[in-house]
Amino acid sequence: MTSIPEALLWCLSAGTAAAVVLAALSIRARGQRAGLRSRFSAAEEQNSATLHSNTELSARLRATEAEIRHLAETRLPDLTLALAHPHVPVPGLMDARFAGTDADRALSAVLEQVSDAITKERARVDAAAQSTLRGATTTIQALLYQLQTALQEMQHRYDDPSVAQDLLNADFLNEQALRRVQATGVVCGAWPGLTREDSYLAELVVGATSRLRGYDRVQVSNQLRDPVAVVARAVEPVAIVVTELLANALHHSHRELPVTITLQQGNRGASVIVDDYGVGMHDDEIKAAMELLAGDDDLLLTQLGDPPRSGFAAAGQLVRQYGFGVHVEPSPYGGVRAVVYIPGDPLLTVLDESTQPMSVMAPLPHRSGVPDRSASVLPTGTAAPAAAPAAAAPAASAAPAPQPGERFEAAPPAQQEGELPRRRRRRPVSERPAGEESAERTAPLPPRSPEETGSRWAALQRGTESGRAAVQSDPPRSPEGNAQS
Repeated sequence: MTSIPEALLWCLSAGTAAAVVLAALSIRARGQRAGLRSRFSAAEEQNSATLHSNTELSARLRATEAEIRHLAETRLPDLTLALAHPHVPVPGLMDARFAGTDADRALSAVLEQVSDAITKERARVDAAAQSTLRGATTTIQALLYQLQTALQEMQHRYDDPSVAQDLLNADFLNEQALRRVQATGVVCGAWPGLTREDSYLAELVVGATSRLRGYDRVQVSNQLRDPVAVVARAVEPVAIVVTELLANALHHSHRELPVTITLQQGNRGASVIVDDYGVGMHDDEIKAAMELLAGDDDLLLTQLGDPPRSGFAAAGQLVRQYGFGVHVEPSPYGGVRAVVYIPGDPLLTVLDESTQPMSVMAPLPHRSGVPDRSASVLPTGTAAPAAAPAAAAPAASAAPAPQPGERFEAAPPAQQEGELPRRRRRRPVSERPAGEESAERTAPLPPRSPEETGSRWAALQRGTESGRAAVQSDPPRSPEGNAQS
Protein backbone atom coordinates (compact mmCIF):
# COMPACT_ATOMS: atom_id res chain seq x y z
CA MET A 1 0.00 0.00 0.00
CA THR A 2 1.34 3.19 -1.05
CA SER A 3 1.38 5.77 1.87
CA ILE A 4 0.45 9.40 1.37
CA PRO A 5 3.29 11.62 2.11
CA GLU A 6 3.01 13.66 5.27
CA ALA A 7 3.58 16.86 3.43
CA LEU A 8 0.64 16.19 1.23
CA LEU A 9 -1.56 15.62 4.26
CA TRP A 10 -0.54 18.90 5.66
CA CYS A 11 -1.45 20.58 2.41
CA LEU A 12 -4.84 18.95 2.26
CA SER A 13 -5.56 19.98 5.83
CA ALA A 14 -4.56 23.55 5.14
CA GLY A 15 -6.73 23.68 2.04
CA THR A 16 -9.75 22.35 3.92
CA ALA A 17 -9.32 24.97 6.64
CA ALA A 18 -8.99 27.71 4.07
CA ALA A 19 -12.16 26.60 2.38
CA VAL A 20 -14.03 26.65 5.69
CA VAL A 21 -12.76 30.15 6.41
CA LEU A 22 -13.71 31.36 2.97
CA ALA A 23 -17.18 29.90 3.36
CA ALA A 24 -17.61 31.64 6.69
CA LEU A 25 -16.42 34.93 5.25
CA SER A 26 -18.82 34.59 2.32
CA ILE A 27 -21.75 33.95 4.61
CA ARG A 28 -20.81 36.99 6.73
CA ALA A 29 -20.49 39.18 3.63
CA ARG A 30 -23.95 38.16 2.43
CA GLY A 31 -25.42 39.08 5.83
CA GLN A 32 -23.71 42.44 5.75
CA ARG A 33 -25.02 43.13 2.27
CA ALA A 34 -28.59 42.30 3.36
CA GLY A 35 -28.25 44.66 6.35
CA LEU A 36 -26.88 47.39 4.13
CA ARG A 37 -29.77 46.94 1.69
CA SER A 38 -32.36 47.18 4.49
CA ARG A 39 -30.74 50.28 5.94
CA PHE A 40 -30.58 51.83 2.48
CA SER A 41 -34.28 51.12 1.93
CA ALA A 42 -35.12 52.68 5.31
CA ALA A 43 -32.99 55.69 4.44
CA GLU A 44 -34.77 56.07 1.14
CA GLU A 45 -38.18 55.87 2.84
CA GLN A 46 -37.11 58.43 5.44
CA ASN A 47 -35.79 60.70 2.73
CA SER A 48 -39.06 60.39 0.81
CA ALA A 49 -41.07 61.19 3.96
CA THR A 50 -38.83 64.18 4.63
CA LEU A 51 -39.33 65.48 1.12
CA HIS A 52 -43.12 65.04 1.43
CA SER A 53 -43.14 66.83 4.80
CA ASN A 54 -41.05 69.64 3.38
CA THR A 55 -43.49 69.95 0.49
CA GLU A 56 -46.46 70.18 2.90
CA LEU A 57 -44.67 72.73 5.06
CA SER A 58 -43.86 74.82 2.01
CA ALA A 59 -47.47 74.69 0.84
CA ARG A 60 -48.76 75.60 4.31
CA LEU A 61 -46.29 78.44 4.53
CA ARG A 62 -47.45 79.77 1.17
CA ALA A 63 -51.10 79.45 2.28
CA THR A 64 -50.31 81.29 5.52
CA GLU A 65 -48.60 84.06 3.59
CA ALA A 66 -51.64 84.28 1.30
CA GLU A 67 -53.97 84.54 4.33
CA ILE A 68 -51.84 87.35 5.77
CA ARG A 69 -51.94 89.21 2.46
CA HIS A 70 -55.71 88.62 2.30
CA LEU A 71 -56.00 90.06 5.81
CA ALA A 72 -53.99 93.15 4.96
CA GLU A 73 -55.39 93.81 1.49
CA THR A 74 -59.05 92.79 1.84
CA ARG A 75 -60.31 91.95 5.31
CA LEU A 76 -58.96 94.97 7.19
CA PRO A 77 -60.13 97.57 4.59
CA ASP A 78 -63.57 95.95 4.47
CA LEU A 79 -63.68 95.92 8.27
CA THR A 80 -63.00 99.67 8.47
CA LEU A 81 -65.72 100.25 5.86
CA ALA A 82 -68.18 97.98 7.68
CA LEU A 83 -67.71 99.93 10.92
CA ALA A 84 -69.15 102.99 9.14
CA HIS A 85 -71.59 101.08 6.90
CA PRO A 86 -72.88 97.94 8.64
CA HIS A 87 -74.34 96.52 5.41
CA VAL A 88 -70.80 95.96 3.99
CA PRO A 89 -69.75 92.28 4.57
CA VAL A 90 -66.34 91.39 5.98
CA PRO A 91 -64.87 88.33 4.18
CA GLY A 92 -63.53 85.34 6.11
CA LEU A 93 -60.60 82.97 5.54
CA MET A 94 -59.48 82.09 2.04
CA ASP A 95 -58.45 78.54 3.00
CA ALA A 96 -60.95 76.56 5.06
CA ARG A 97 -58.12 74.35 6.41
CA PHE A 98 -57.15 77.17 8.77
CA ALA A 99 -60.59 77.23 10.46
CA GLY A 100 -60.23 76.70 14.19
CA THR A 101 -56.42 76.63 14.09
CA ASP A 102 -53.98 78.85 15.92
CA ALA A 103 -53.50 80.88 12.75
CA ASP A 104 -57.26 81.54 12.52
CA ARG A 105 -57.40 82.65 16.15
CA ALA A 106 -54.39 84.92 15.65
CA LEU A 107 -55.91 86.57 12.56
CA SER A 108 -59.27 87.02 14.34
CA ALA A 109 -57.47 88.64 17.27
CA VAL A 110 -55.88 91.11 14.85
CA LEU A 111 -59.30 92.00 13.43
CA GLU A 112 -60.79 92.52 16.90
CA GLN A 113 -57.94 94.73 18.04
CA VAL A 114 -58.11 96.85 14.89
CA SER A 115 -61.90 97.12 15.24
CA ASP A 116 -61.65 98.23 18.87
CA ALA A 117 -58.93 100.76 18.05
CA ILE A 118 -60.90 102.24 15.14
CA THR A 119 -64.13 102.38 17.16
CA LYS A 120 -62.49 104.14 20.09
CA GLU A 121 -60.66 106.59 17.85
CA ARG A 122 -63.80 107.33 15.86
CA ALA A 123 -65.78 107.92 19.04
CA ARG A 124 -63.04 110.21 20.36
CA VAL A 125 -62.88 112.25 17.15
CA ASP A 126 -66.69 112.43 16.91
CA ALA A 127 -66.95 113.54 20.55
CA ALA A 128 -64.43 116.30 19.86
CA ALA A 129 -66.39 117.37 16.77
CA GLN A 130 -69.66 117.37 18.72
CA SER A 131 -68.09 119.41 21.49
CA THR A 132 -66.86 121.98 18.98
CA LEU A 133 -70.23 122.15 17.23
CA ARG A 134 -72.04 122.35 20.56
CA GLY A 135 -70.06 125.38 21.60
CA ALA A 136 -70.38 127.03 18.20
CA THR A 137 -74.12 126.42 17.86
CA THR A 138 -74.79 127.70 21.37
CA THR A 139 -73.05 130.97 20.57
CA ILE A 140 -74.70 131.30 17.15
CA GLN A 141 -78.09 130.48 18.64
CA ALA A 142 -77.72 133.23 21.23
CA LEU A 143 -76.77 135.73 18.51
CA LEU A 144 -79.76 134.70 16.37
CA TYR A 145 -82.08 135.19 19.35
CA GLN A 146 -80.64 138.66 19.80
CA LEU A 147 -81.19 139.35 16.10
CA GLN A 148 -84.77 138.10 16.44
CA THR A 149 -85.38 140.47 19.33
CA ALA A 150 -83.88 143.36 17.36
CA LEU A 151 -86.11 142.61 14.37
CA GLN A 152 -89.19 142.52 16.59
CA GLU A 153 -88.28 145.88 18.08
CA MET A 154 -87.84 147.31 14.58
CA GLN A 155 -91.25 145.94 13.61
CA HIS A 156 -92.75 147.92 16.49
CA ARG A 157 -90.73 151.03 15.66
CA TYR A 158 -91.52 151.37 11.93
CA ASP A 159 -95.06 151.42 10.56
CA ASP A 160 -94.20 151.73 6.87
CA PRO A 161 -95.84 148.70 5.16
CA SER A 162 -92.89 148.10 2.82
CA VAL A 163 -90.40 148.26 5.70
CA ALA A 164 -92.65 145.99 7.75
CA GLN A 165 -92.75 143.42 4.96
CA ASP A 166 -88.97 143.47 4.63
CA LEU A 167 -88.60 143.03 8.38
CA LEU A 168 -91.01 140.09 8.31
CA ASN A 169 -88.99 138.47 5.53
CA ALA A 170 -85.77 139.01 7.46
CA ASP A 171 -87.36 137.61 10.62
CA PHE A 172 -88.52 134.52 8.74
CA LEU A 173 -85.06 133.90 7.27
CA ASN A 174 -83.60 134.31 10.74
CA GLU A 175 -86.10 131.70 11.97
CA GLN A 176 -84.89 129.24 9.29
CA ALA A 177 -81.26 129.68 10.35
CA LEU A 178 -82.23 129.39 14.01
CA ARG A 179 -84.06 126.09 13.40
CA ARG A 180 -81.07 124.54 11.63
CA VAL A 181 -78.62 125.68 14.29
CA GLN A 182 -80.92 124.51 17.07
CA ALA A 183 -81.34 121.02 15.56
CA THR A 184 -77.58 120.66 15.05
CA GLY A 185 -76.92 121.68 18.64
CA VAL A 186 -79.47 119.18 19.97
CA VAL A 187 -77.84 116.36 17.99
CA CYS A 188 -74.52 117.29 19.58
CA GLY A 189 -76.00 117.13 23.08
CA ALA A 190 -76.82 120.80 23.59
CA TRP A 191 -79.83 122.09 25.50
CA PRO A 192 -82.69 123.28 23.21
CA GLY A 193 -81.95 126.83 24.31
CA LEU A 194 -85.37 128.11 25.41
CA THR A 195 -87.43 128.07 28.60
CA ARG A 196 -91.14 128.58 28.10
CA GLU A 197 -94.35 128.66 30.08
CA ASP A 198 -97.06 126.02 29.93
CA SER A 199 -98.48 126.29 26.40
CA TYR A 200 -101.59 124.98 24.70
CA LEU A 201 -100.81 122.07 22.42
CA ALA A 202 -102.72 123.74 19.57
CA GLU A 203 -100.67 126.93 19.95
CA LEU A 204 -97.47 124.89 20.05
CA VAL A 205 -98.31 123.15 16.78
CA VAL A 206 -99.18 126.43 15.05
CA GLY A 207 -95.92 127.94 16.28
CA ALA A 208 -93.96 124.95 14.96
CA THR A 209 -95.69 125.32 11.60
CA SER A 210 -94.70 128.98 11.31
CA ARG A 211 -90.99 128.05 11.39
CA LEU A 212 -91.09 126.36 7.98
CA ARG A 213 -91.29 127.30 4.35
CA GLY A 214 -94.58 126.13 2.92
CA TYR A 215 -96.43 126.67 6.20
CA ASP A 216 -99.46 127.73 4.16
CA ARG A 217 -99.85 124.10 3.00
CA VAL A 218 -100.30 122.81 6.56
CA GLN A 219 -103.88 122.14 7.66
CA VAL A 220 -104.44 121.71 11.41
CA SER A 221 -107.48 119.92 12.83
CA ASN A 222 -108.00 120.24 16.58
CA GLN A 223 -109.86 117.20 17.96
CA LEU A 224 -108.94 117.82 21.61
CA ARG A 225 -111.75 117.61 24.17
CA ASP A 226 -109.99 119.73 26.79
CA PRO A 227 -107.69 122.78 26.72
CA VAL A 228 -104.67 120.49 26.82
CA ALA A 229 -101.29 122.15 27.33
CA VAL A 230 -97.69 120.96 27.43
CA VAL A 231 -95.71 121.64 30.61
CA ALA A 232 -93.08 124.33 30.37
CA ARG A 233 -89.95 122.16 30.30
CA ALA A 234 -91.23 120.09 27.35
CA VAL A 235 -92.73 122.87 25.20
CA GLU A 236 -89.65 123.64 23.12
CA PRO A 237 -88.58 119.97 22.71
CA VAL A 238 -92.04 119.00 21.47
CA ALA A 239 -92.07 122.03 19.15
CA ILE A 240 -88.69 121.02 17.70
CA VAL A 241 -89.86 117.45 17.06
CA VAL A 242 -93.12 118.56 15.41
CA THR A 243 -91.19 121.07 13.29
CA GLU A 244 -88.75 118.44 12.02
CA LEU A 245 -91.54 116.00 11.19
CA LEU A 246 -93.38 118.76 9.34
CA ALA A 247 -90.21 119.73 7.50
CA ASN A 248 -89.81 116.14 6.33
CA ALA A 249 -93.45 116.01 5.20
CA LEU A 250 -93.26 119.31 3.33
CA HIS A 251 -89.94 118.49 1.68
CA HIS A 252 -91.01 115.06 0.37
CA SER A 253 -94.41 116.09 -1.00
CA HIS A 254 -95.37 118.24 -3.98
CA ARG A 255 -95.62 121.94 -3.26
CA GLU A 256 -99.30 121.92 -4.23
CA LEU A 257 -100.25 119.06 -1.90
CA PRO A 258 -101.39 119.73 1.68
CA VAL A 259 -99.92 118.34 4.88
CA THR A 260 -102.52 117.61 7.55
CA ILE A 261 -102.04 117.71 11.32
CA THR A 262 -104.61 116.17 13.63
CA LEU A 263 -104.58 116.73 17.39
CA GLN A 264 -106.10 113.77 19.23
CA GLN A 265 -106.70 113.23 22.93
CA GLY A 266 -106.68 109.80 24.56
CA ASN A 267 -107.23 108.52 28.08
CA ARG A 268 -103.55 108.70 28.99
CA GLY A 269 -102.14 111.40 26.73
CA ALA A 270 -102.43 113.38 23.52
CA SER A 271 -101.10 112.82 20.01
CA VAL A 272 -100.02 115.01 17.12
CA ILE A 273 -100.58 113.10 13.86
CA VAL A 274 -98.84 114.38 10.72
CA ASP A 275 -99.94 112.99 7.34
CA ASP A 276 -98.47 113.88 3.97
CA TYR A 277 -99.31 112.85 0.42
CA GLY A 278 -95.71 112.63 -0.76
CA VAL A 279 -93.38 109.98 -2.15
CA GLY A 280 -93.41 107.87 1.01
CA MET A 281 -90.59 105.78 2.48
CA HIS A 282 -89.38 102.25 1.83
CA ASP A 283 -89.27 99.66 4.60
CA ASP A 284 -85.52 100.07 5.13
CA GLU A 285 -85.92 103.86 5.27
CA ILE A 286 -88.68 103.56 7.86
CA LYS A 287 -86.52 101.18 9.87
CA ALA A 288 -83.59 103.60 9.79
CA ALA A 289 -85.89 106.49 10.74
CA MET A 290 -87.30 104.57 13.70
CA GLU A 291 -83.79 103.78 14.90
CA LEU A 292 -82.94 107.49 14.83
CA LEU A 293 -86.24 108.51 16.46
CA ALA A 294 -85.81 105.95 19.24
CA GLY A 295 -82.63 107.69 20.40
CA ASP A 296 -81.36 104.53 22.11
CA ASP A 297 -77.83 104.20 20.72
CA ASP A 298 -75.00 106.69 20.83
CA LEU A 299 -75.11 108.61 17.57
CA LEU A 300 -72.09 109.63 15.51
CA LEU A 301 -72.16 112.63 13.22
CA THR A 302 -70.70 110.47 10.46
CA GLN A 303 -73.88 108.36 10.53
CA LEU A 304 -76.04 111.30 9.43
CA GLY A 305 -74.86 111.34 5.83
CA ASP A 306 -73.17 114.00 3.74
CA PRO A 307 -74.53 116.61 4.14
CA PRO A 308 -75.75 115.56 7.60
CA ARG A 309 -79.52 115.13 7.99
CA SER A 310 -80.06 116.07 11.60
CA GLY A 311 -83.87 116.32 11.83
CA PHE A 312 -84.79 112.79 12.95
CA ALA A 313 -81.56 112.53 14.96
CA ALA A 314 -82.44 115.67 16.94
CA ALA A 315 -85.97 114.34 17.51
CA GLY A 316 -84.53 111.06 18.79
CA GLN A 317 -82.29 112.84 21.29
CA LEU A 318 -85.24 114.84 22.65
CA VAL A 319 -87.48 111.76 22.79
CA ARG A 320 -84.89 109.98 24.91
CA GLN A 321 -84.37 112.96 27.22
CA TYR A 322 -87.97 114.07 27.82
CA GLY A 323 -89.96 110.84 27.68
CA PHE A 324 -92.47 111.27 24.84
CA GLY A 325 -92.63 109.06 21.74
CA VAL A 326 -92.47 109.34 17.95
CA HIS A 327 -93.58 106.72 15.44
CA VAL A 328 -93.45 106.79 11.64
CA GLU A 329 -95.27 104.46 9.26
CA PRO A 330 -96.71 104.47 5.72
CA SER A 331 -99.65 106.82 5.46
CA PRO A 332 -103.00 105.61 4.13
CA TYR A 333 -102.70 108.48 1.64
CA GLY A 334 -99.54 107.03 0.10
CA GLY A 335 -97.05 109.25 1.94
CA VAL A 336 -95.77 109.02 5.50
CA ARG A 337 -97.65 109.26 8.78
CA ALA A 338 -95.75 110.49 11.83
CA VAL A 339 -97.28 110.34 15.31
CA VAL A 340 -95.95 112.27 18.31
CA TYR A 341 -97.42 110.77 21.48
CA ILE A 342 -97.17 112.95 24.61
CA PRO A 343 -98.00 111.10 27.83
CA GLY A 344 -100.24 112.93 30.28
CA ASP A 345 -97.99 111.99 33.17
CA PRO A 346 -95.87 114.08 33.47
CA LEU A 347 -95.79 116.19 30.27
CA LEU A 348 -99.39 117.47 29.93
CA THR A 349 -101.64 119.72 31.95
CA VAL A 350 -104.96 121.52 31.52
CA LEU A 351 -105.07 125.32 31.53
CA ASP A 352 -107.92 127.58 32.58
CA GLU A 353 -109.05 129.37 29.43
CA SER A 354 -110.64 132.17 31.45
CA THR A 355 -107.30 133.24 32.93
CA GLN A 356 -105.06 132.23 30.02
CA PRO A 357 -107.06 132.44 26.77
CA MET A 358 -105.85 130.57 23.72
CA SER A 359 -104.35 132.56 20.87
CA VAL A 360 -106.65 133.44 18.01
CA MET A 361 -104.10 131.87 15.66
CA ALA A 362 -104.70 128.41 17.16
CA PRO A 363 -107.45 126.26 15.60
CA LEU A 364 -110.63 125.86 17.61
CA PRO A 365 -111.30 122.40 19.04
CA HIS A 366 -114.06 120.36 17.44
CA ARG A 367 -116.17 119.96 20.56
CA SER A 368 -119.82 120.62 21.24
CA GLY A 369 -120.97 122.60 24.24
CA VAL A 370 -118.86 123.28 27.31
CA PRO A 371 -115.99 120.80 27.58
CA ASP A 372 -115.98 118.22 30.34
CA ARG A 373 -113.12 119.39 32.54
CA SER A 374 -113.09 116.17 34.53
CA ALA A 375 -112.04 114.06 31.54
CA SER A 376 -108.51 115.38 31.32
CA VAL A 377 -105.11 113.94 30.61
CA LEU A 378 -103.70 115.10 33.92
CA PRO A 379 -101.80 112.55 36.01
CA THR A 380 -103.87 110.53 38.46
CA GLY A 381 -104.64 112.51 41.57
CA THR A 382 -104.15 115.94 39.93
CA ALA A 383 -107.25 118.06 39.94
CA ALA A 384 -108.12 119.97 36.80
CA PRO A 385 -108.96 123.66 37.21
CA ALA A 386 -112.61 124.32 37.77
CA ALA A 387 -114.67 125.56 34.87
CA ALA A 388 -115.01 129.32 34.83
CA PRO A 389 -118.46 130.94 34.77
CA ALA A 390 -119.99 131.20 31.34
CA ALA A 391 -119.80 134.97 31.38
CA ALA A 392 -116.04 134.98 32.07
CA ALA A 393 -115.03 132.11 29.76
CA PRO A 394 -113.83 132.95 26.24
CA ALA A 395 -116.49 132.64 23.59
CA ALA A 396 -114.43 130.08 21.68
CA SER A 397 -114.42 127.64 24.62
CA ALA A 398 -118.20 127.56 25.01
CA ALA A 399 -119.28 127.88 21.39
CA PRO A 400 -120.44 124.76 19.56
CA ALA A 401 -118.57 123.48 16.56
CA PRO A 402 -119.36 125.35 13.35
CA GLN A 403 -121.88 123.75 11.04
CA PRO A 404 -121.55 123.61 7.24
CA GLY A 405 -121.86 127.10 5.79
CA GLU A 406 -120.57 128.75 9.00
CA ARG A 407 -117.19 130.32 9.64
CA PHE A 408 -115.44 132.24 12.37
CA GLU A 409 -114.55 135.91 12.48
CA ALA A 410 -112.91 138.17 15.01
CA ALA A 411 -115.25 139.57 17.65
CA PRO A 412 -115.84 143.34 17.80
CA PRO A 413 -113.36 145.19 19.99
CA ALA A 414 -115.49 144.91 23.15
CA GLN A 415 -112.87 143.23 25.31
CA GLN A 416 -110.73 143.97 28.30
CA GLU A 417 -107.44 145.74 27.85
CA GLY A 418 -104.52 143.39 27.21
CA GLU A 419 -106.82 140.46 26.36
CA LEU A 420 -106.44 138.58 23.08
CA PRO A 421 -109.24 138.94 20.52
CA ARG A 422 -112.03 136.44 20.89
CA ARG A 423 -113.87 134.70 18.12
CA ARG A 424 -117.57 134.29 17.50
CA ARG A 425 -119.60 132.56 14.86
CA ARG A 426 -121.15 134.32 11.94
CA ARG A 427 -124.70 133.61 11.00
CA PRO A 428 -125.10 130.78 8.52
CA VAL A 429 -125.11 131.94 4.93
CA SER A 430 -128.62 130.54 4.47
CA GLU A 431 -129.97 132.91 7.18
CA ARG A 432 -128.37 136.10 5.86
CA PRO A 433 -130.31 138.65 3.81
CA ALA A 434 -129.79 138.46 0.08
CA GLY A 435 -126.78 140.42 -1.11
CA GLU A 436 -125.15 140.65 2.34
CA GLU A 437 -122.32 138.27 1.45
CA SER A 438 -121.52 139.99 -1.83
CA ALA A 439 -121.67 143.38 -0.11
CA GLU A 440 -119.15 142.21 2.45
CA ARG A 441 -116.79 141.08 -0.26
CA THR A 442 -117.07 144.18 -2.44
CA ALA A 443 -117.25 146.88 0.24
CA PRO A 444 -114.02 148.93 0.17
CA LEU A 445 -111.98 149.12 3.34
CA PRO A 446 -111.81 152.57 4.92
CA PRO A 447 -108.40 154.25 4.70
CA ARG A 448 -106.21 154.04 7.81
CA SER A 449 -104.13 156.76 9.29
CA PRO A 450 -100.43 156.11 10.07
CA GLU A 451 -101.26 156.15 13.79
CA GLU A 452 -104.01 153.54 13.36
CA THR A 453 -101.72 151.38 11.20
CA GLY A 454 -98.97 151.53 13.80
CA SER A 455 -101.42 150.70 16.59
CA ARG A 456 -102.79 147.67 14.75
CA TRP A 457 -99.31 146.49 13.83
CA ALA A 458 -98.16 146.76 17.46
CA ALA A 459 -101.24 144.80 18.61
CA LEU A 460 -100.46 142.07 16.10
CA GLN A 461 -96.86 141.88 17.25
CA ARG A 462 -97.89 141.67 20.91
CA GLY A 463 -100.16 138.76 20.05
CA THR A 464 -97.35 137.06 18.13
CA GLU A 465 -94.91 137.48 21.00
CA SER A 466 -97.26 135.63 23.35
CA GLY A 467 -96.43 132.42 21.48
CA ARG A 468 -92.68 132.96 21.41
CA ALA A 469 -90.05 132.53 24.08
CA ALA A 470 -89.30 135.50 26.27
CA VAL A 471 -85.67 135.57 25.22
CA GLN A 472 -83.84 138.85 25.70
CA SER A 473 -80.28 139.71 24.79
CA ASP A 474 -78.86 137.22 27.34
CA PRO A 475 -77.60 133.90 25.91
CA PRO A 476 -79.70 130.77 26.50
CA ARG A 477 -79.38 129.21 29.90
CA SER A 478 -77.45 125.98 30.24
CA PRO A 479 -79.16 122.73 31.24
CA GLU A 480 -77.77 123.14 34.75
CA GLY A 481 -80.02 126.16 35.15
CA ASN A 482 -83.12 124.02 34.67
CA ALA A 483 -82.92 120.90 36.78
CA GLN A 484 -86.04 119.38 35.26
CA SER A 485 -84.68 119.60 31.72
